[in-house]
Amino acid sequence: MIANVARGQQVFTSNAFLVTGERTVLVDAGSEFDAAAEVRDREAALDAVVLTHTHPDHVGNTGALVDAFDCDVWGFDPDHDLVDHALGDGDTVQLGDHSYEALHTPGHKDDHLCLYAAGPEVCFAGDLVFANGSFGRTDLPEGDREVLIDSIEYLRDTVSPELEAMHTGHGPSVTDDPYDHIEAALRAAKF
Repeated sequence: MIANVARGQQVFTSNAFLVTGERTVLVDAGSEFDAAAEVRDREAALDAVVLTHTHPDHVGNTGALVDAFDCDVWGFDPDHDLVDHALGDGDTVQLGDHSYEALHTPGHKDDHLCLYAAGPEVCFAGDLVFANGSFGRTDLPEGDREVLIDSIEYLRDTVSPELEAMHTGHGPSVTDDPYDHIEAALRAAKF
């Protein structure tokens, strides 16, 4: 099961997806709300936090979650203070009951990852692409529009057209033809 524990928070935060099952993981920690309490309210205990990237709105609650659950943190950049374990392009990580492939997708931020599980056809897209053809901003440090376009193409070429769900760093998850939303984001980014 996948639940956004940041849903309804009126603070500067990203989405934070609790993936329960054999290995309970939070994809992105969010910021400025009590994420540990939100996890506990769902009668869960974290095995790990997996970061799509290290912008403050995605990692602000990481320290509190590590303190509360004594869990490890996975991300692309092992030199970042918050990251315990590196996830490189093509590596796999278990979220809930499924194995997800890490896709290095810079352009919004150098350490950005998307996570894709081919079995259930689920993708965590971070801030690379969003619902309705939106895409990650490139005006922040490490942002690069051409690199972002390459990353969106990489995501599109990796996931199946039969993708069932795409969970994004901000806004609603996409369960109605998410592959079409990736293609729309690519067209918009190229425009």
